[in-house]
Amino acid sequence: MYPEELTTPMKAELTSAGFESLETPEAVDNKLNSKEEETVLVVINSVCGCAAGSLRPGVLQAIKHNKIPSKLTTVFAGVDPGAVNQARKYTLPYPPSSPSVGLFKNGTLVHFLERHHIEGRSAEMIAENLTMAFDEYC
Repeated sequence: MYPEELTTPMKAELTSAGFESLETPEAVDNKLNSKEEETVLVVINSVCGCAAGSLRPGVLQAIKHNKIPSKLTTVFAGVDPGAVNQARKYTLPYPPSSPSVGLFKNGTLVHFLERHHIEGRSAEMIAENLTMAFDEYC
């Protein structure tokens, strides 16, 4: 577990922009097992440099797009292990990856960015990738 004083500002980057922090396995299930027709973005946040330099800025840029998911959510690796493990069950068959981003439509994973899609990429590239997925699925 990472110290709260380290992770609180990293979590707040997303929650202050409207992301709901899912902190328990039940919260993850409630969002991803919903019977509503909706799209849900799940950001698996992390303390690593690629999360700070590319992922969070890219996601924040992407949600300014004219089409976005109906629900914006996040879990934090190393902070909320139960919620992260539950979210990762929904992203199978992809291996565990932090940071990562999953887009779900009606409970089905339709787009996924693994860490290797994030590392070495700019925030603009992450945003472009996500907005293309938003255009297709949202």
